[in-house]
Amino acid sequence: MSGFIQGVDRQQETLFPERLDVYISEENAVRVIDVFVNSL
Repeated sequence: MSGFIQGVDRQQETLFPERLDVYISEENAVRVIDVFVNSL
């Protein structure tokens, strides 16, 4: 057995989603602010 982990356990769940967008609803004002800041 080597010291490296190979592959990913597909049955293991993560504590957080890969993106925060998962937590923010489509109607949230944060999305409007995000679009405004990105347009600057």
